[in-house]
Amino acid sequence: MASSAHVDTFVRDNLPPRDQWPDFIFTIPEVQYPNQINCVAELVDAWVLQGHGAASAIVGADGMLTYWQLQEKIDQVAHVLTEDMGLIPGNRVLIRSANNPMMAICWLAAAKAGLVVVATMPLLREKELSEVIEKAQIGAALCDKRLDAELLAAQQNHPVLKQVVFWGDPSPEGLEARMATHRQPFKAVDTSAEDPVLIAFTSGSTGKPKATIHFHRDILAICDTFPKSVVQMTGDEICIGTPPLAFTFGLGGMLLFPLRVGASTVLLERFTPESMLQAIREYGATTVWTSPLFYRQMAALAKGQTPPTLRKCVSAGEMLPASTRELFHEATGIQIIDGIGSTEMLHIFIAAAGDKIRPGATGLPVPGYEACVIDDDGRPLPAGQVGRLAVRGPTGCRYMADERQRTYVQNGWNLTGDAYLMDEDGYFWFQARTDDMIVASGYNIAGPEVENALLEHPSVAECAVVGAPDPERGTIVKAFVVLKPGYTGDEALAQTLQEFVKQRIAPYKYPRAIEFCATLPRAETGKLQRFRLRQQEQQGQAAANG
Repeated sequence: MASSAHVDTFVRDNLPPRDQWPDFIFTIPEVQYPNQINCVAELVDAWVLQGHGAASAIVGADGMLTYWQLQEKIDQVAHVLTEDMGLIPGNRVLIRSANNPMMAICWLAAAKAGLVVVATMPLLREKELSEVIEKAQIGAALCDKRLDAELLAAQQNHPVLKQVVFWGDPSPEGLEARMATHRQPFKAVDTSAEDPVLIAFTSGSTGKPKATIHFHRDILAICDTFPKSVVQMTGDEICIGTPPLAFTFGLGGMLLFPLRVGASTVLLERFTPESMLQAIREYGATTVWTSPLFYRQMAALAKGQTPPTLRKCVSAGEMLPASTRELFHEATGIQIIDGIGSTEMLHIFIAAAGDKIRPGATGLPVPGYEACVIDDDGRPLPAGQVGRLAVRGPTGCRYMADERQRTYVQNGWNLTGDAYLMDEDGYFWFQARTDDMIVASGYNIAGPEVENALLEHPSVAECAVVGAPDPERGTIVKAFVVLKPGYTGDEALAQTLQEFVKQRIAPYKYPRAIEFCATLPRAETGKLQRFRLRQQEQQGQAAANG
């Protein structure tokens, strides 16, 4: 039996009951791990032991870290966490930063020390950080000094967050100064394969954050399935991309996957399509991870100027339009690898690459995973019929202390909230979301959360927020707003409301379109019928397309 290293058992105590877990399947040898394993010992330490220490591991704006240098810095931060800050295995550590090498070092150090990582988006505001701190009972944080304001504001209202250490802080209390006092190696904590290492937050359709718990073995399982069997990553890859490390798509593609194969990753904080192409050339990147919108924008710039080192491009976060795939292929000669994943499953579980690509289809189940389409009663549907996507494999949903576990996991299957159909050849075709989640530009955005922000403005009587089709972006956040008497629904007020939302929640969640209306569609019970607004937008787009 595996022996947990967690002294603080809060996360383990708040796992759902075992009978509510999905069925986990370990049918392929790649995902069969020993009972005791620490993912960072496998991702970093193992390469140093194998003589790979001089190879490039992480490249940032300030230079390159070899695997040996990365290990040294991870060990220094692990000593700071355990000796200076007094943290014990099982404690939660919030990490707040844009994509940069120190963000990666802190993530890996916390995991190596047997702590539970809670990485957060740099754009999150005080209210959103407060929800995370309260839900996960986080006692310590490592944060980029440039992003201190919102975190310190959240700390004031949540005394459970007792310690915050900043990097980029020149004072003796800064992380770099603390690291400099530690020169000894740090032995990875002997964690159980089933010890939690990551709490990843995902917004639910109600806007109430859900915390998904993932184990050390889960981190390795996502490395040993999709990137090996579909992307076919090798040790000479140099990865680059836009998704934040706080999103599991970015965590995998931009950090875990390249480390697992002894490859290198480029972590830069900001990208435009132009700067992405420039960075690919500058760093000799071979593999890009980003959203469909970014590929569409890059396609217009890359024709005849595709960086010669670029070989593979991976898309996820939202459906890849067939037109975007075609545009990018025409411009670069590269077929985008599309996939669907979820925070609950940790990473991609259906995908296609190379000659297995069928334009418009998401693809086939990743080796190690199983998928089917079911009806409302949980029965498998025949090919060609639309139903709910159900998935299982070596990873799966474990919400922390959340009644929604029973909704996401049914009869051993993970129900992703997506409507799909499967064709006669076993390919899966996305149809729509089955809840009120909006997936726009690779971000998961809960419509009700945006509604709550809008309703704080004195002009708004009621509102509804849905995902609306957009020819350029695929999907955008659109708000339907009923105004209070005395207000005029014009372009000026629309811009005012957009800026208002940006100040209250993460700016990427703001409504890109606002339509003022006299009433909203409601059922006889008074329940808002967002699906009617979604249908209206889809019909309007269809009519516009002729």
